[in-house]
Amino acid sequence: MALLQSSLSHISNLSISSNKTQIPQFKCLNLSKFVSLQQSIMKTDRFFRITCTGQESIVRTVDGGDGGNGKGGFPSDNNGGGDDGDGGGDYEEKEFGPIVKFDEVVKEAEKLGAKLPIDMLEAAKTTGIRRLILSRYLDMQGSAWPLGFLMRHCSMLRNRMLADPSFLFKVGTEIVIDSCCATFAEVQKRGKDFWAEFELYAADLLVGIVVDIALVGMLAPYVRIRKQSVSSSSFGRFRHACGALPSSVFEAERPGCKFTLQQRISTFFYKGFLYGSVGFGCGLVGQGIANLIMIAKRSIKKSEEDIPVPPLIGSAALWGFFLAVSSNTRYQIINGLERLVEASPVAKRVPPVALAFTVGVRFANNIYGGMQFVEWAKLSGVQ
Repeated sequence: MALLQSSLSHISNLSISSNKTQIPQFKCLNLSKFVSLQQSIMKTDRFFRITCTGQESIVRTVDGGDGGNGKGGFPSDNNGGGDDGDGGGDYEEKEFGPIVKFDEVVKEAEKLGAKLPIDMLEAAKTTGIRRLILSRYLDMQGSAWPLGFLMRHCSMLRNRMLADPSFLFKVGTEIVIDSCCATFAEVQKRGKDFWAEFELYAADLLVGIVVDIALVGMLAPYVRIRKQSVSSSSFGRFRHACGALPSSVFEAERPGCKFTLQQRISTFFYKGFLYGSVGFGCGLVGQGIANLIMIAKRSIKKSEEDIPVPPLIGSAALWGFFLAVSSNTRYQIINGLERLVEASPVAKRVPPVALAFTVGVRFANNIYGGMQFVEWAKLSGVQ
């Protein structure tokens, strides 16, 4: 009863109001709830805060929970603030891991005896590096030569491997399939003269390898580590706008890489221009070498079966137009299909499924592209 009397005395001090005659009035007089309160206090050692409001009896809150009025200065017991939701930051953290700060980045690198490139160190100092990106680099830079060496010293390859660890597999697949298809076609075309004209075949093969690397590399996603500086000149603004474009029309968004529909449409034409430039340049080199070999041989020995020397500029223009229109469209679609398959639950459970799909779709693309180029060459009169 002493505890109950103390509580009554405390409540009186909190809820006294004065009238004209200064006679104290008690507004909390429900005795049954006082008894209930006493029993609750005796059964637990938790703290209670009691407030009296108007004609209400006693409002009890546990651990500072006061019905959300926020007057007691205690944290609410309902976790307050509503639902945080699953925002973009949560998605990025789920997919790419938390952001690792500079001190931890240095510690992780020192454990493996690795030295981070300057641009990655700058990124770690300013914004930090995602856990997945850091772990991929530390794993790949320790690989056997030449991959480890290239990861440490070639930023173009490094950034593409960090974004897509299967990048080299796709490049190798493209080179092997294209080289095998080209060799088969050359043997069928030249027949018994294959070895006599081996120099022409070798020149075509080398140019084809360069084109294959360009076709895959220019559309491959890459990690954007170094922030671009914006110049006030027209060329600087144009370069900055091009750098903000996705690598391909269907590139997936990643941390720091958000793309609009207008940017994706612009990418198709921008990559078409790049493809056309590469095609024209490689056409000049490849056809130029072939023409020189043909002219040199004919200066030594002429034959009535010799075919006319193809026009250099016309052949290069055909290569540029073909890559800008046909190859650009086909490889954009291939990148989109590979992205869908790689993101599928089946490929995530069984990674070889995505690799097998890459081999199949690129093999079919090379067969179709080769037949299409022959038709375009005949229509243009180059061959």
